[in-house]
Amino acid sequence: MLGSCLAAVVAGAVAPGTAYAAEQANLPPAVQDLQTEFEDCASGDEPAYVGSPPVLTARLTDPAEDDRAGYPERVTAEFEIWWSDPDGTEQRRSFTTQPTYVDRVHRITVPSDIPADTAISWHVRANDGVVNSAWSSEAPGAACRFVHDDESPAAPVVSSPEYPEETWWTGGVGVYGSFTMDSPSADVVEYRYTFLGGTQRTVRPAELGGPATIRFVPLSNAPQRLSVQARDRSGRMSGRTDYTFYPKAASAPVSRWKLDDEAGSATAAAEGGEAARAGSGVTFGGPAPSGAPLTSTATLDGSRHGFLTTDAPAVDSGRTFAVGAWVRPAEDDRPMTVLSQDTASGTAYALALEAPGDAAASWSFALGDAKVTGGAPEAGEWAYLLGVYDTETGYAQLFVNGHEVGTKAEAAPVRADGAFQIGRIHGTHGYRQRWHGDIGDVRAYDRLVVPQEVTELAHRKPNLLGHWSFSTTDDGTTPENEGGSPLRLAAGASIYRGPDDSCIPELDPDCPWQPYPLVGDGHLALDGAGGHAVLDTPAVDTGDSFTLGVVARIEEDEATRPMTVLSQAGEHTDAFKLRYDPAEFAWQLVMPERDEAGAPEKVVSQVTRPDGSSGHGTRLAVVYDDATDTVKLFADGYTNADATAHVRDGWTSTGPLQVGRARTADGWGEYLKGEVDEVQAYAGALRDDDVLGLGWETDPCLC
Repeated sequence: MLGSCLAAVVAGAVAPGTAYAAEQANLPPAVQDLQTEFEDCASGDEPAYVGSPPVLTARLTDPAEDDRAGYPERVTAEFEIWWSDPDGTEQRRSFTTQPTYVDRVHRITVPSDIPADTAISWHVRANDGVVNSAWSSEAPGAACRFVHDDESPAAPVVSSPEYPEETWWTGGVGVYGSFTMDSPSADVVEYRYTFLGGTQRTVRPAELGGPATIRFVPLSNAPQRLSVQARDRSGRMSGRTDYTFYPKAASAPVSRWKLDDEAGSATAAAEGGEAARAGSGVTFGGPAPSGAPLTSTATLDGSRHGFLTTDAPAVDSGRTFAVGAWVRPAEDDRPMTVLSQDTASGTAYALALEAPGDAAASWSFALGDAKVTGGAPEAGEWAYLLGVYDTETGYAQLFVNGHEVGTKAEAAPVRADGAFQIGRIHGTHGYRQRWHGDIGDVRAYDRLVVPQEVTELAHRKPNLLGHWSFSTTDDGTTPENEGGSPLRLAAGASIYRGPDDSCIPELDPDCPWQPYPLVGDGHLALDGAGGHAVLDTPAVDTGDSFTLGVVARIEEDEATRPMTVLSQAGEHTDAFKLRYDPAEFAWQLVMPERDEAGAPEKVVSQVTRPDGSSGHGTRLAVVYDDATDTVKLFADGYTNADATAHVRDGWTSTGPLQVGRARTADGWGEYLKGEVDEVQAYAGALRDDDVLGLGWETDPCLC
């Protein structure tokens, strides 16, 4: 019989108890919390769909008055299932669980030979050894119902008008596309999908078995793969469909003005879009940010004549778009507009410098009534600004120097229908908030600018200023690798070039062991008493972005005090010093609280020295990014939160670079006893991955 195949179990079941004579009227037990496959009971015309014969559960209770002193009540559950065969014959099966204490969950597993695609009803009642409860299906209850679905849905079919499958170079980076998933199976309730094996997401069709459409934007032009599975209402999953497509490379801006025109030009040439007329307050041939791919910029004098304009919009701001430019304000204490878009009734969008009288200045990107603010403008300092609006998400975002700032704002699209402005914005009484300073490379995109592009647009390629490898010496100096200024060696500083070939310890026991140079053919050896090397000029401009790299080795048993590897002087004290502090067992970047004689020093960055690093030296790097006002300390390519500090106003440093010593309250001190090699100096902040290339004789690729 069908029932003989059933394994009926109960959570916490015990052996049947002994029957006891009733000392008072027995009240019937009850059932509650009915579930099919651990989901609440479904009844009526909407049965539960299950992918395998389900577990049926119910909680049994009994009135407390039925407990006999010392003999708690025990109950059993009788489950009954029934259905009609195709010929209309009703089939019924019942199953009883073992008796156990009240308020326990009783469960059965439905046999595997029940018919598929058939509505099966069930109910349950409880028995306390004396009396049965009512069936759970009796009023006001109802029979629970389920359907066993033993067939998985068919794999979905995927299509996209913008990105057809296996078609080369369609759509484009930053361009949204629609992807429709549709399974031939009529009972699909959900599609699960991933792009390139990333985070799994779900989308539900509007109606059972229908298609579902998602929007997706490629972030690179590498081959893309969308993997999709369909799930039906019983929880069964289809096979996987892989849909491969190939986006085009990112498209050029729809409008672009480099603003590198010849001095005296009356217009700014356009690469996309139309040429911009220049007011008489615009001077071409202005300075360009170092390391950026610009040769010159336009300088606007802040007067009513300092602007550039076109007759047509730069981009359709009623759809996804982005606008950006390199800017350097000549002042930061009044509001000034970088660029804006006229409409018949006002302004569609604007990139600007905000300067509220009672707060610090900030950058802003406004779209209609929404505005994002952030960043810290400084007069005379370059910044790359990018405003992005995504109609798919409905958010406006602002990026300053490649980093998102402020809180993205929910915004409605505003369609542009007027002139495009550089250096001013249209107000109630005419144009206002005129720009005073430099502007270069204004761009407008009719697509999303993806994260990698945001970073690259703001990137300023560092420039190598000097590289000293300490491999040779000439008349008390050691040369810069490319013929630049040499480092002068003081008494107690020497160039060590490795073991003496005339004395080999393996052949002569009297020969002492001699180490090899830290890197390459030699290193700088310092005696800790006065030995140092000095450059006649500053190695880097500490008021702008810079990077310094060095390899240093300190013998731990000789490290009894702080010892400085590199320092560079400000007007009254060191602008910074990179040192080792044995008390903290750490490399430290130290700066004074202010540039005054005797000013207290502050450890702004610190990296704990790893065990065993002294034998091969430690590759140290200091990276100051003026664009983000942050300084990082790296040790063997590693940095962390404790090694990153915020430095708001930059540093003033006019003194020469010192190798192996620093200023102290008593004059020069903190002399290094150890070895130094591969000092490298850059104008500009190296990216984290590029820092790994420092200290290996060659200079990292700064492509």
